This record gives sequence, C-alpha cells and structure tokens, in this order.
Amino acid sequence: MDKQTQFALQDTPTTAQLDVLILAAGLGTRMRSRTAKVLHRLGGRPLIAHVCRTATALDPGHIYVIVGHQAELVEQAVKDELGAEGAIFVTQTEQRGTGDAVMAAREALADTNSTLLVLSGDVPLVSARTLAALIQQHRAHRGRGAACTLLTIKLEDPTGYGRIIRDSEGRFERIVEQKDASAAEKQLNEINAGIYCFEARALFRALEKVKPENAQGEYYLTDVPGILRAEGEDVSIFLHTDAREVSGINTRVELAEFENIIRRRTLRKLMIDSGVTLIDPAHTYISPQAQIGRDTIIYPDVHIEGDTTIGEECEIRSGTRLTNARIGNNVTVKDHSVIVDSEVSDNCTVGPFAHLRMNARMEEGSAVGNFVEMKKSRLGRKSKSMHLTYLGDATVGERTNIGAGTITCNYDGKNKHATVIEDNVKIGSDTMLVAPVTVGSGSVTGAGAVVTKDVPPDTLVAGVPAEIKKRLNENKEEQKDEAEAIKDASLVTQPE
Repeated sequence: MDKQTQFALQDTPTTAQLDVLILAAGLGTRMRSRTAKVLHRLGGRPLIAHVCRTATALDPGHIYVIVGHQAELVEQAVKDELGAEGAIFVTQTEQRGTGDAVMAAREALADTNSTLLVLSGDVPLVSARTLAALIQQHRAHRGRGAACTLLTIKLEDPTGYGRIIRDSEGRFERIVEQKDASAAEKQLNEINAGIYCFEARALFRALEKVKPENAQGEYYLTDVPGILRAEGEDVSIFLHTDAREVSGINTRVELAEFENIIRRRTLRKLMIDSGVTLIDPAHTYISPQAQIGRDTIIYPDVHIEGDTTIGEECEIRSGTRLTNARIGNNVTVKDHSVIVDSEVSDNCTVGPFAHLRMNARMEEGSAVGNFVEMKKSRLGRKSKSMHLTYLGDATVGERTNIGAGTITCNYDGKNKHATVIEDNVKIGSDTMLVAPVTVGSGSVTGAGAVVTKDVPPDTLVAGVPAEIKKRLNENKEEQKDEAEAIKDASLVTQPE
C-alpha cells in the first residue's frame, strides 16, 4: 500500500477493523459463457484476481469471497493470487440476488463490527487509492462516520443501471433499479456503481428487512442504503469522476475494451519508465506482470505473457511468444520462436522458429537455431544446436556442437530417459541418441549414427548401431610419450 493510501485509511476518527467482502457467486449470463464471469481473463489473469490484489493493498483484517457458480474454480483462482490462507470463502447456495449473497456471510462476520467494504469480483480497474478515499469519507462523515457510504458515478447514458434518488437537500434517499424505475427516475444520470462501505452490524440488521419486491424477485443489496436512511442512519454518497475505473465487465465486448485499456497502460509504462523500444505498440501484446530491461527492442506481433522477465539490450523479433520466460541480457530471439517456462542466459541467440519448453535452459553464449526444440534440457556455455534438432531430457556440456537433424530419443514407449552430452563434443548430422546414453567429452559421432550405448571420452563412433571407429586421443598419447622420453634423455646426458 502506498503512503497516500495508508494515510487516507489512518486519518479517520474510527478504529474499527476494515474487512473486504467480494461478490463472486454469479455466472454472468450476458457473457454468454459456461465459465463464471469472474474467471474470464484480463491481462492474463482472472477478473477476480485483479480485485483481490487491489483489496490486499488496503491491508484489511480479512478478505471474504462469496462463491456460487463453479465455486471450486473461483476459490482456486483466489488462492493462486492471495495464497491458501489469503481469503475466507462463503458459499451462496442459491442465486437469489446480491442481498442474499451478502447475507450468506453473516455467520462469518457475526462477531465483528468492522467497516465492511463490499466489492464486485468483475471490477478489475478500481484502484486502492479510490477505495481508500471512499473508506476515509465513510469513516469521517459528520465527524462520527456513516452507517453506509455508496460510490456513485454520472453517465451520459445510464440505461440498465440503478439510479440514485436524492432528497431536496441533495442527500441520499434511495436506489431504484432500471426495471423498477418510473419514467422520470429513468432520466436521472447518477448511478450506483455497486461499491459500498457498511458498518457490519448496521448492514446485517438492515438486510433482515429486505424483501424480494421487485421485477426479478431477488433480494437486492441496493435496498439496504434506503432502509438505513429510513431508520435515521447516515448514508453518505461518494461521487466518483472516473466511470471507467469503477465499471464492471458484463459482456465480451467490454472485456475486449478493458483488455485494450490495460495493454495501452502496460506499453506506455514500459516505454516511459523502463526505456523499452516498441516498434509498433498497436501490434504488441505484453502482460502487465512482465518486466523488461532498458534498451530492449520489441518488434511487432510479439506476445509476452505471464511473469516473463527480459533483461537489457535484447531484441525480440516478430512472431515470438514468451510465456513465463526468463531472458538474460543481450539476448536475440529471432522470428517466430516460442519460449515457455524456460530460461535463456546472457548473450544467447534463439531461433528463428525455435521452441523452448518445460524448464529448458540455455547457458551463457549458447545458441539454438532454425526449428530446434528443447524440452526439459540444458544447453551448456557456448554450445550450439543450429538446425532441425530435438533435445528432450538432455544435458549438453560446454563448447559442444549439435549437428542438423539430431534427435535425443528420450521415450521408450513407457518411460522418459536422459541423454548426457559432455564438453567439446561434435554430434554429426542426423544422429539418433537412444536414451539413456552418455557421450563423453571430446567425442565425435558420424553422420547418421544411431548411438545406443555410452560413448567413451575422445572417441569417434559411427554406424547403425554406432560402434567405436577411432580413439581420438591416440596421437596425443604418442606425442606425450615422445616428449617425456626426450625429457628423460636430456636428464641422463646432463653433465654433473
């Protein structure tokens, strides 16, 4: 929580604990989807995750989430964002309106008289600063705090939204839903944004009086402020000026519009704050969670997803997709490469048309080229695999060259097996390495070899199946023996 938000929450006359209640039980029929609305993704994360992250910035005592449709999936999305103990889940067994949803949490909140902030799980852009200002006004209203404060906005076209009815002095009187509004009330343009602060005991006392006397036959949370006002309680209105920030997402059209908003914000921040060059921002897609270093250049039609990190002075060429990738400094990723859940160290080159997945790792100065796939493998420092190769469950040492068409045959029909290729090895084109197998340091395989057993160091193997053709260190041993003989002879003839 930033200092301004923290100050806003502390500079109030009440000491009541702040709790947050997030409504996430609905299916969202206007989405025309079998997936619960709050699970639809925005900026790579479920809608509910955005709201949960904002809620935590307020440092509440507890976060309660009301679940219903696809409850297990919604709960998992919240846990992924907040951790296993980050929220308390309450189930709304029947979908009988927002009032019924909040009432479901009564037992969980029975022993508290907290200030309760009620949010919808489909309002992803609302900021902690706006919510802190709402809470501050709620707690400071008339010097003693309000029983309820609701956030409102004014729209040029308020069709479909509940209207705010004020009395002759401009104070809150009640909310009327679109389907229940008179012709005169429909002309009003101040609407309820669906974000509230309540004093918990006052809220649940009023909820007992809510009746399903409306066109939908539902229990409306929107009736509560009017009930409290009729009981003589203070109800405060927080009129906000940014309608987009506090708007919910109800259709796929709105989801796409919000996606563009988040994308533009992300790209602008990268260019201004991080010193990243985007050749064509209109055709660049970068996750808000991604981190990219200074002087990196991103070409058009690049997709950077999830928690990807990219270092400084990199080039990411067109058609590339990076998902939860870790890219070092001075790395070039050429066109149409895919890197998923994998790591590329400093000064490496990837692609074009390369695929790294399942925790593949390229060490410093290594390179993979055209149509090379690495799966769950490590390529050592300054090693290369430049053409048409599959490295699966493989460990490749330093300064090793993998020839075109090489395949590590890691699957025997039942289990996966590892291939180890040590330092300074030359793997000939079209070699098949039938795992489990090790190729020792300094060895060479002939073109088209099928290696089915371990290759000793400094050995040339070839054939199908591959056999030892030559020990590559024989000349080295002869030269060593000759040098030692000359040295010994010189010592014998050395004068005393």
